[in-house]
Amino acid sequence: MDLTIVIVSFKSGDILHRCIKSIDKKYPIVIVENSQNTKLKEELEKKYLNVECILPEKNLGYGAGNNLGIKISKTKYVLTLNPDTILYENTISKLLEQANIIEDFALLGPKVISETEDISSIDSKIEVVNYIKGFAIFFNKEKFVNIGFFDENYFLYFEEIDLCKKVIKSNNKIYLINNALIKHVGGKSHEDKYDFEMELSRNWHWMWSSFYYYKKNYNYYYALFKVFKKLISSIIKISFYSLNLKKDKRKIYSQRLSGLVNSIRGKKSWYRPKFDD
Repeated sequence: MDLTIVIVSFKSGDILHRCIKSIDKKYPIVIVENSQNTKLKEELEKKYLNVECILPEKNLGYGAGNNLGIKISKTKYVLTLNPDTILYENTISKLLEQANIIEDFALLGPKVISETEDISSIDSKIEVVNYIKGFAIFFNKEKFVNIGFFDENYFLYFEEIDLCKKVIKSNNKIYLINNALIKHVGGKSHEDKYDFEMELSRNWHWMWSSFYYYKKNYNYYYALFKVFKKLISSIIKISFYSLNLKKDKRKIYSQRLSGLVNSIRGKKSWYRPKFDD
């Protein structure tokens, strides 16, 4: 078997099961479950014979979680998926077909398709691109011996942008495979009851990661320039929503400001979502 599927999840519930069921059972799947849920591990490994569920000692986030799953995988290729993706019947076979034809690729990406889009009209051309979406990435592992996989300083957001930039800088190639189709719900990698806490986490990390990305790939002052409007906007909106007594909105923009200030000060990406259960 040339391919392992890696899925990093966090309190994903039924969404994760839907994703697993869309994958052909002949492919091994590694789930990196960041919530340390032993009950879920037992459930998954009992229900799906092709699944191995790893429980890290702490919440690793997206990049480090995927790196762990890739490291555990024994195959030549790895397909990383978000829990809120659904594969079509021939998605994997189309990716593997091109993996065996295109010898110089580092990454392949499937084409995301909406519920209403006509599949019969999809163009089957193969494109060389500079970037592919992070919810589904097909890795040629041998190309990353020198490149390295995801930068683990990111906890959430910008990891795949950073990775793709690193691949291009190393003179390796990324291809979009337009006839390998995938559905992506977007923003639904967790159960609905965790929405607000995850919204707080997303806002904190989006701002932290945006500054870190620009600082890493350009320079500190360029990063400040890129985020300056967001910094001022967050301060203004915290004041505005405080006056309007809209506590949830104030919390969200306070998170944005906190993430950005921590990144500007060179602090690590430390914020983690908090739950009672």
